[in-house]
Amino acid sequence: MKIPNSGINNIKPISELRSYNKLLDEVTPENPVILTKNGYGKYAIIDISEYEKYERTQIANELVQIVNHARKGNLHSLEDVKKEIMNR
Repeated sequence: MKIPNSGINNIKPISELRSYNKLLDEVTPENPVILTKNGYGKYAIIDISEYEKYERTQIANELVQIVNHARKGNLHSLEDVKKEIMNR
């Protein structure tokens, strides 16, 4: 997939990993590094705080889906919900 201009200014070819210390110094919460392979976006290097924020967002989205499912009449016990969440 070609990388659209989404405000990410730090796009580098994967060969830049040869100088990974220099590359990692460029990564900040506001400035992820996108690595390309054959001219296409392949990997993103992001700050750990941004990754943790992403994980929390994913968990929150799953919880919203569970609540919406329950509101449609497909109710589950609290214990069943806890087991489902903990097994993911």
